[in-house]
Amino acid sequence: MSEREEECAIGGDILEEIISHVPLVDLVSANSVASSWRSAISTSLLRLNTVKPWLMLHSQSTRSPSAVTTLAYDPRSHLWMEVQQPSSSSNSSSSIHYFSLLRSSPSSLLYMLSASRFAFSMDPLHLNWEVAAPPIGWRPDPVVAAVGNHIVVAGSGAYCGIQDDDTIPPLEIYDTTTGTWEWCDSMPTELMDSAASTWLSVAADQNKMYVSVKRSGVTYSFDPRTKTWCGPYNVRGDDVESVFFSVIGCGGKGMIVVGLRGEAEDVRSVVMWELLVETEGRRDEWEMPFQLVEKLKGESEYMPSIHLNVMGDFVFVHNPLEAREVVVYEVKEGACRWGSVTAAALDRDSCRFRNLVVSCSNVTLPYLERARNSTLLTRNKTHAF
Repeated sequence: MSEREEECAIGGDILEEIISHVPLVDLVSANSVASSWRSAISTSLLRLNTVKPWLMLHSQSTRSPSAVTTLAYDPRSHLWMEVQQPSSSSNSSSSIHYFSLLRSSPSSLLYMLSASRFAFSMDPLHLNWEVAAPPIGWRPDPVVAAVGNHIVVAGSGAYCGIQDDDTIPPLEIYDTTTGTWEWCDSMPTELMDSAASTWLSVAADQNKMYVSVKRSGVTYSFDPRTKTWCGPYNVRGDDVESVFFSVIGCGGKGMIVVGLRGEAEDVRSVVMWELLVETEGRRDEWEMPFQLVEKLKGESEYMPSIHLNVMGDFVFVHNPLEAREVVVYEVKEGACRWGSVTAAALDRDSCRFRNLVVSCSNVTLPYLERARNSTLLTRNKTHAF
């Protein structure tokens, strides 16, 4: 044992228990103290307080140069942090110039799209971006999803009154390994009738993209490798009539569906299902506690829609009209654990004049060690989830 390791002789279960209360971002430096500490950190993260997906809030100025402030929430540590992005004037490959509105879809993918450029990031803290040529057809409000090594951009320019149907393929696929675009000439009629992200919810796993009509719940799947659609699927089960709005996401064991019951002016409840979409087999159903529904509504009783982000066993739901409040639930072994977090650092009034984008990411200790050049600033503790 080295002299330094002798000075850090505390170990075993005691050290692992202490580590379980240390924020993940602070374990970056602790992991280099000694080999015994590295072993204890690894064991503690595996057994006591596991790494959980981070919630990311990106607040973008609507004025040039469209600067973005990113806040990250770590549910494991109950801690908000600010992510300092590399300067866009640097020569680093990670730097990015925000040339259009920032968007997310689904969960971990951030992108910007203009008539001349397409930029995207799937990096956990979005420190690294790739810039590519844009799709052949211009779509003001497309459905976008990352499926394996492909990024799918779907939607019709004709829907927005810009071009005729024949001038834009309904769907284009970007291959991230070759940097090339491919066309797909087919899209279900029910989706083409609502071919914009305003009306469609999208989810993706490593093999397929799932697209669901938010008002009806009618859902289809698309395989970018074979360019084939399957469906329609009924993801609402017996709640087709009582649910007026629903969104989808891909979780660790299947599809997550979150729906609003009642009507926009009087949301009676928020319900969540976990199911196997292609067999339409419902696994479990949970109803959001009343006090959390009230938090989602915020100051207004009007809640016409919700946004959903899913990563593993964690589900993040927010009301786009009151985006500072996020309901979090963890689905594990058939049980649902509910909670909520508030982004106190975001001023309620200023949010109304900024583009606010929500995403989530798997941020691991090895990733944080590689991203040392990014400064994470602790903001405040929140109540435990």
